[in-house]
Amino acid sequence: MTGFSSSAQTMSLVAFTAVATITLLLCVMTGPDRDDLDEFYTGYGSLSPMRNGLAIAGDYISAATVLGTGGVIALAGYDGVVLALSTALSLMLLMFLLAEPLRNAGRFTMGDALARRTPGRAVRNTACAVTIIALLPLMLVQLAGAGDLLAFILGFSSDSLKTGCVIGLGALMISYAAIGGMKGTALIQILKIVMLLGSGAVVAALVLSRFDWNPGALLDSAAANSGVGTAYLHSGLQFAGGSSPRLDMITSELTVVLGGACLPHVTMRMYTANSARQVRRSLSWAVPCVALFVLIISVIGFGATALVGRDAIVAGDPQGNTAYLLGSRGVFGASVSTAETLLFTTVTTAIFLTLLASVAGMILACANSLAHDVFAHSRLFRGRRRDDELSPRREMLLARLSALAVGGPAILLATLAQHRSLQPLVTLSFCLGASAIAPALVYSLFWRRYTRTGLLATLIGGTLTVLLLMPGTNLVSGSPTAAFPDADFNWFPFTTTGIVSIPLGFAYGWLGTVVSGRRKAEEQRRQYEAVEGWILAGAVRRGR
Repeated sequence: MTGFSSSAQTMSLVAFTAVATITLLLCVMTGPDRDDLDEFYTGYGSLSPMRNGLAIAGDYISAATVLGTGGVIALAGYDGVVLALSTALSLMLLMFLLAEPLRNAGRFTMGDALARRTPGRAVRNTACAVTIIALLPLMLVQLAGAGDLLAFILGFSSDSLKTGCVIGLGALMISYAAIGGMKGTALIQILKIVMLLGSGAVVAALVLSRFDWNPGALLDSAAANSGVGTAYLHSGLQFAGGSSPRLDMITSELTVVLGGACLPHVTMRMYTANSARQVRRSLSWAVPCVALFVLIISVIGFGATALVGRDAIVAGDPQGNTAYLLGSRGVFGASVSTAETLLFTTVTTAIFLTLLASVAGMILACANSLAHDVFAHSRLFRGRRRDDELSPRREMLLARLSALAVGGPAILLATLAQHRSLQPLVTLSFCLGASAIAPALVYSLFWRRYTRTGLLATLIGGTLTVLLLMPGTNLVSGSPTAAFPDADFNWFPFTTTGIVSIPLGFAYGWLGTVVSGRRKAEEQRRQYEAVEGWILAGAVRRGR
């Protein structure tokens, strides 16, 4: 039982169907021509700073953020708020440090930005592999969450129906990416963020009104119903079972700050702006939207614990992923009016659209990288001569087929993983972003002597380190809420791998550059100085 009335379930189902139909129609109407790569990959940079900023915020706030972070706030209180603030801080870091150089250095994909300094198929192939490895876990989480969300709201528990939802919604998400390209998915992201912020702001206001607009009363009530008393309002609750809770918390927040905004589906939005100034203006819209959402989700998360109680939240989902929905429903009380039912339907539709838009953006990022970084630079598709180029129409076809090639296995894996705790997959993506992608981008954009060997060492070494350490964390085994609760191969005493993998990611790049030799480093320094003005300021270098 979900506690939702039959009218709310019916309205939600109708709204889900209507949103899926409308958004697919939007993708068809805004889809690019068959031979227009710039329109497919970047939407021609035609979005205004406001719309592009909303699209960036929409890509950045995934369903894992809405449901997962909301659950952590509801169950762990203070630690959850710190996690939410870390997501906002990550986007600010992107805004002030990486956004403009990324836009100047790249064209369509992360591989373009990395290959600006060190051209070659090895760099592009590795960048594509890391892109897919980093985003696939997040795709599985969102796809599996789509089936669980529909099951929770509509009140059915059949595993076959959940699997059917995952397959159907996955096919829809592949269609968004393949048909709409960057512009089509941007429109969906804009619609998603507007609905999410609008409905969330209304619910948050209703939560505060239940406590006479007194945040202190809300926090006190949440602590009273948390089951842990005043510890709910202090740090360390989320990591209390570990051997070093304070260090574990700091490492987790650092991983989110460094990894969140460096994931490829977020960085690809930098290429949709037609100038560095447009990037700054776009992010000046995106950052306040994310900050507002942090405030909204914090109020709703505390409201869920205060109004519904910890036991009801854990009964809905042990990880607390239903807290956002339960808080939105609990604010109405026992009797729900038609207007309140309509508002709740808007909330559920916004989350449903968040699931669709998030996966569509990730599939598009992977498909773009596969088509542009691998196929477009492969002799098998280009031709035997070095100067042969892949035709725009053929590359467009390959990009659309790549969306199917990425989305199909993701759907299959999501149906296999949907009955386990998916938190390790979310953490895995953020760890890869912080340990492999972030060091590679920072070194490539700012270190003059960085060599191809250093770049490959960063990407490959950082990725392998995370993949080696992650199975040993307590998220995978050794606890009742782990992905494998009945097993115990927990040998790494932290929740994330960041305390080891982040320093190693930067160390691999330094070591690879040193091993390359002074001659190679000096050659790279000269090549970097030739494009330094363009990368850092978008300026053409006139002379030395």
